Amino acid sequence: MKKKLVKGVTDYFKESFKTGPQHIFLSPGRINVIGEHVDYNDGFVLPAAINKYICFAVSESGTSQCTFIAKDLNETYSFDLNDDLKPTDIMWANYILGVLYQLKERTSNLKGINVVFSSTIPMGAGLSSSAALECGVGYVFNYMFDIGLSKEDIALIGQKSEHTFVGVNCGIMDQFASVFGKKNSVIKLDCNSLEYEYHKADFKEYSLLLLDSNVKHTHLTSGYNTRRQEVEQGLAILKEAYPGIKTFRDCNEEQVLALREKLGETIYKRCHFVVQEIQRVLDAVEALEASDFNKLGALMFATHEGLSKEYEVSCDEIDFLVDAVRQDENVLGSRMMGGGFGGCSINLVKKGSENSIIERIKAEYKAKFGITMKAYKIKISKGTSLYKR
Repeated sequence: MKKKLVKGVTDYFKESFKTGPQHIFLSPGRINVIGEHVDYNDGFVLPAAINKYICFAVSESGTSQCTFIAKDLNETYSFDLNDDLKPTDIMWANYILGVLYQLKERTSNLKGINVVFSSTIPMGAGLSSSAALECGVGYVFNYMFDIGLSKEDIALIGQKSEHTFVGVNCGIMDQFASVFGKKNSVIKLDCNSLEYEYHKADFKEYSLLLLDSNVKHTHLTSGYNTRRQEVEQGLAILKEAYPGIKTFRDCNEEQVLALREKLGETIYKRCHFVVQEIQRVLDAVEALEASDFNKLGALMFATHEGLSKEYEVSCDEIDFLVDAVRQDENVLGSRMMGGGFGGCSINLVKKGSENSIIERIKAEYKAKFGITMKAYKIKISKGTSLYKR
């Protein structure tokens, strides 16, 4: 798959620019094993880069002109580095322009490049193709013109690009996972301090399977903003009652339970989920370290239950995908992944059982919703890097 992607991009580059590329780069998508909706609630997340990539074929243009060809869309965007860079109507170009805007503020070493890029990261499935694009572009320029950026710089530039040129107020997890990914390792990341540690994720006789609901409900932005307000209100009430609490990390389940009446049922449910989910991430790290995959699977199911019933960011289609594997002896755990209201479920399954699971659920899902489910078998891979040919 990777070789095929690289060959396709290289051939297209030769066809477009009448010469071979100087370099090939790969920038991966990401999953989050557990730790959903706690990145903005002072919790930890447990992401990993995966073997779905944006591949960039790149050469210097010899001028200040940059030409980016999006092979999959058959679209080209060109601009001059000396021009004032501003957002454009071409959405994918804004991810690139936002990165370059920041690079121009940091260095005068930049030169024009010719690029062809293509992706195996499914769009709209919640696997962060946007972060892969931003971080890939940052990495390419850093490598080619020796800007001296750290991996953390590249991730932060990607995030800021999305805030300023795309208008999405995203957290740092996606970019961080794309750049810092390590083969067979998950990253326990503190989204506040950006402190991180790697933990082994050798799933042995198990593998990760994503089932894509192929739906994206429109509640995502409104639901997300409402949840943020609700948990902020809840935290303020908890702090008032318990002066020792600064963040949800300092809070335990008993304290939330004791204030159930004062919080009101909705805010109680939101806060209860957050406190439990922060603990589940720590428990999941222990389970991975001990290769206790049954425990990890149980934690995934528990997270989904919380996301669906307490945080209320799931939807019928995703609930169906999780419920459909609950009694399957080949599935240890399943949960909604990402912001919610659609996207994928992530499943921990026995190796070799993937095809039969996909076939069964696909038929049941189609019968229930009239929608064709997609599925992705994934492995945990290394982060954004130069491809050695």
